Amino acid sequence: MRRKAALILLALAVFFAALSPLLRWYAFPRLAKIPANEYQTMVLEAKNATLLDYGSMTARTVPEITIVQTLKGDVEASEKIERTAGRDVVVWDGLSYVQGPDGKMVSRVPERYIFDAHTQEPVHATGEMVDGDPVRREGIEFKWPFLTEKRDYEYFDAQTRTTAPIHYRGTRTFRGLEVYYFEQTVPWTKVAMPRTMPVAGITPETVAETGTTRWYTTVRKFWVEPVTGAPVYGEEIHREELRGGTLLGGRAKVTAFAGHVKMREDYIEHTVSVVKSNRTLVLLLTAHLPWGFLLLGALLMCLSLYLEARSRRPDAPPAAEPAAPRPVTA
Repeated sequence: MRRKAALILLALAVFFAALSPLLRWYAFPRLAKIPANEYQTMVLEAKNATLLDYGSMTARTVPEITIVQTLKGDVEASEKIERTAGRDVVVWDGLSYVQGPDGKMVSRVPERYIFDAHTQEPVHATGEMVDGDPVRREGIEFKWPFLTEKRDYEYFDAQTRTTAPIHYRGTRTFRGLEVYYFEQTVPWTKVAMPRTMPVAGITPETVAETGTTRWYTTVRKFWVEPVTGAPVYGEEIHREELRGGTLLGGRAKVTAFAGHVKMREDYIEHTVSVVKSNRTLVLLLTAHLPWGFLLLGALLMCLSLYLEARSRRPDAPPAAEPAAPRPVTA
C-alpha cells in the first residue's frame, strides 16, 4: 500500500510541476486579453486654462475646460478582422470631446484604434483612423502591454499622427500601487485642423484659404500599473496655437488652447479600484498559481520519497512466543 501511494503522489508531483510553467508561459499569454466589448469613459479637467474666443479671435482665461474621452469596443468589427488576421483583435472607437465652461463644444476628435487583444500591438486594417484621416499606427496608445517593463516604449500621438518614444522615468507609488512613470514631450508641430470646428460655417478648408495654420505641443505623463499595463493616472501640459494668415488680422500667432490637463478625482478613484481588481487576476496566472503549483509539486515529491523509503525498510521479526511451562519432576 505504501508503494502504491508513493507512486500516486509521484504522479501528482510531476503533474503540478509541469503545470506550473505551462500556466505561466502557455496559458497566460492566451488567456490574458482585453475584452472586445470594453467600454470606458474618462473625464479630465484643465483649471484656469487659456481658450480662444472665436468670435473676437482673442485668447482668454477660463475657469475650467473639460475633456471627455470615451473608448467603446466594436465587437462585430473585431470578429470581422479576426477572420483574416488570424488572432484576437480589439477595435476601439474613441472620441475626445472638449467643452468650455459654458458647456459648448470646443472640439471633437473621433478615432478608430485596432490592436492585438493580448500584446496591445497595432493591427493594421481598414477603418484605422484619426478624425476621419486613415493612419497606420506604430507603437502603443491608451494602454501598455501586460507585465510592462522598465524601458522606453513607442507611443502614437493622435494629433501629429506620428510615433515617438515615451520614456520610462522611474518607479513610484500612487494610491497604494507601485507604478511606472512614463513621460513624452512632443515639440511644436504643425497639425491638421479638426474636421468639426466650434463655429458654424467654419471648416478646415475655409481656414486653410486664409493661410492660418494650427500648431501643437504637449508634455504627456502616465503613471502605469506594470502588471496590468493600465494607466492609473495621466496628465498633459498642452498648448495649441494658430499662426499666420489673414484670420489673425496681422498677428503672428494666437493661443487656441493652453492648460494643465489632469484626471478628475472621481475617475482616479474608479480607475485605481478597477486596476487593483484586474491586477489580482493577472497575478493569479503569472505568480500565485505557478509558484503554488511548483511548491505543491515539491511537497508531493518529498512525501512520495518518504513513503517509498518506508516501503523499502525491512519489517521487524515477529516476537518469539514464550516457551510452554514444563512439569517439575523430582
